[in-house]
Formats: sequence, C-alpha cells, structure tokens
Amino acid sequence: MSRIVKPARPLSANALLQLMWLASPALPVGGFSYSEALEAAVEAGCIGNEAQAARWLVDQLQLGLARSDLAVVGKAFAAWQRDDLPTVIELNDWFTQTRETSESRQQAQQMGRSLVEWLKNRGGDDARVARLAALPPAPTWPVAFALAAAQTRAPLRESLLAFAFGWAENMVQAALKAVPFGQSAGQRILGRLSEAIPAAVEHAMRLQDSERQAFTPMLAILSAQHETQYSRLFRS
Repeated sequence: MSRIVKPARPLSANALLQLMWLASPALPVGGFSYSEALEAAVEAGCIGNEAQAARWLVDQLQLGLARSDLAVVGKAFAAWQRDDLPTVIELNDWFTQTRETSESRQQAQQMGRSLVEWLKNRGGDDARVARLAALPPAPTWPVAFALAAAQTRAPLRESLLAFAFGWAENMVQAALKAVPFGQSAGQRILGRLSEAIPAAVEHAMRLQDSERQAFTPMLAILSAQHETQYSRLFRS
C-alpha cells in the first residue's frame, strides 16, 4: 500500500513578507558590520579575487553555518513553538560556548540583543520575548532569529532559507568592501551561495543534537588575528 504524504502547508503572503524582512540587510541588528574573519583572510592572502571569495564563503556555509548556526536555528525554532524553555537555554548555552573567539561571541550576543529590541519595538504580547531577553549571559543571534521566525508562522525550511540568505547577503557585502571587487562579481558569488543554500538547509534539518558541531579551525585562527588587526573596516 502506498503511503499518503501530507502536502506541505503553503507559505502565506504575510509569512513570506515577514521572512523577507528578517533576511533583509536593513534589519537593524548590525550584521553588516561584521566580516566573520573574511577581512583577516584577505589580509593573510587567503582571499584575493572573486573565485577565492566564492570558494571561501561556500565552504563557510557548508562546514560552519550548516553544522552549527542553521542547526541551532532549527532546533530552537521547534523549541519556541512548543514553549520549551529548557531546550532554548541549552541551545543558547551551546552556541555561546562554541564561539571560539571573543569577536565571534560578541557578534552572536550583540545581534541577539538587537533582535530582542526589534521584537519589543514591534509590540504584541508574546511572553516568549521576555524569556528570550532574559537568557544568560545574553540571547544569541540564532536563538533570537528562531523566535522571530516562529512568530511568522512560516514553515521551518523557509525560515532556515531566510536565515541563510540573510547571512549570505551580509557576507557578500563584506567581500565587496574587503577584497574588493565590483557589484557584478558580488552578484555572481551570491548566485553561487543561493545554489548551495538549499542543500545546507536540508543537511542542518537532518542533524541530530549529537551531530551538531562548531569546528572551523582556520576561521577561528583568522578571527583571533582579526581582533588585533592593525587596519580594519569591520568590528572585532
């Protein structure tokens, strides 16, 4: 007997627009001010042209974001939906403790706090926002984004696509300034990332808690170097 597969819930126009808003570089959380060690990679000679920047960012998506950030967003999204605060706290702790440099931890916490303020300014009476704000030592960006996405009532997969694309846009903008190269090259890199994002999202959705990891040693070394880099455009 063939199995009946329940069709996916369609994405409403309102939910789609809310996700586009969350993915926009105009969202006032400061993501544009970080290069996530890309600027240090340019300084070290690892990135010097469009092809190298594209390979770097696709690798970061697949080896870092898919196995850590996206996986945390996915688990936190489900936890917020069922109002499971202990799991939210556990995920927030894990993400905080696996940031390998002070600048990566600062980025996660600053963007998380900024999104909390954005959620408060939107109004509403969602008690989960206060619980997010109270997470010690600070709410992190993936956990905060998960709540914002859950509020849209969009499906998980589309929420993860929005998170990943927002990251991709910020990183391409960082590459435009740091490498540097022109807008057309940036659009080609964004196209490469867009092609790779769906598979990264599917991978993140399949990960069990024991399989989640944050292990990108070269990125960590460059991030540590960026903290004391003499001349830099981006925050550390």
